[in-house]
Amino acid sequence: MGILDNLKVIDASTVLAGPSVATYLAELGAEVIKVEHPIHPDVTRSWKLPEEDEASAVSAYFSSVNFNKEYTKLNLCEKEDYAEFMGLVDSADILIMNFKRSDYIKFNLDDTTLLSRNPRLIIGKINGYGEDSDRVAYDLILQAESGFMSINGQKDGPPTKMPVALIDVLSAHHLKEAILLALYEREKTNKGQSVSVSLYEAAISSLSNQASNYLMTDQIPERIGSLHPNIAPYGELFETSDEATITFAIGSDLHFEKLCGVLDLIELPDSDRFYSNQMRIVNREILQRLIEEKTIHLDSDPILKQLEELNVPAGKVKNLKEVFEDEKARGLILEEDIDGIKTRRIRSKIFKSNGN
Repeated sequence: MGILDNLKVIDASTVLAGPSVATYLAELGAEVIKVEHPIHPDVTRSWKLPEEDEASAVSAYFSSVNFNKEYTKLNLCEKEDYAEFMGLVDSADILIMNFKRSDYIKFNLDDTTLLSRNPRLIIGKINGYGEDSDRVAYDLILQAESGFMSINGQKDGPPTKMPVALIDVLSAHHLKEAILLALYEREKTNKGQSVSVSLYEAAISSLSNQASNYLMTDQIPERIGSLHPNIAPYGELFETSDEATITFAIGSDLHFEKLCGVLDLIELPDSDRFYSNQMRIVNREILQRLIEEKTIHLDSDPILKQLEELNVPAGKVKNLKEVFEDEKARGLILEEDIDGIKTRRIRSKIFKSNGN
């Protein structure tokens, strides 16, 4: 039994953000019905790698954010289909949508209409640039316009998109929070409400320390690869004698002292160039070369084991094959047959609870 096994969710959203929220609710036990247009279903069904079956109605991308759902096809412009959809809404607890502003009007799915039929309904909506905008929003464009691409990539390289739909993922988390808070409030008021999240605001709010770095110093962040603008060494990549790539997240002077002990660089913590984090940032290129001269002659596993024992954050850069060779990562895989296709995705419900 799941925490939300008494709830019914209608997922009328497409692509990644909305469907991933509905999948999260399904993982918590909710009954989820995904509604798709009979001729133009969720576009991600067609977003296939060259290795995938062209004739299949399911793609790996679609599978990643659709799990444990019932599927139904309805054209909301058709009178009978609209009536059937509204019948589902009448008995639902949550409705998730990501239509354009004009489509809510076209489909007669405004908040007033929905809540008048089902006063306990929680309406969760995702839009691109705010409820007053009809602009089409894709993750790439949001990454470009919110500053993420300008600060991502190598120093001498071009602005670079994150290799996942980061803004979709972030906005989905914001909508999850909003829906769960609305459910909590409904327990006290017995009334539903409409909550909405914009991709743009989710992106800007997630700039976090990079935003404050600019807002407080007027310094425009530049592309520095994996490096951290406020900490060193942090994100530098080091090759080892066994041809692995490792990295360190040295967040304190104590971490640095322990790292230097493992690498036989015990003189560095007392050096004028490296005694504090700020000085290590100033001299990070020199520091990187000194560390490289040590790691290239050492195997990765002994270094990482010693640092783990000393509680110093360090790790090996892994590809996805290496990631899923780990038992912990394999434990996060959810499998399900969709239209006769064996699908796999990573669970989104990852918290542990010792309650009944």
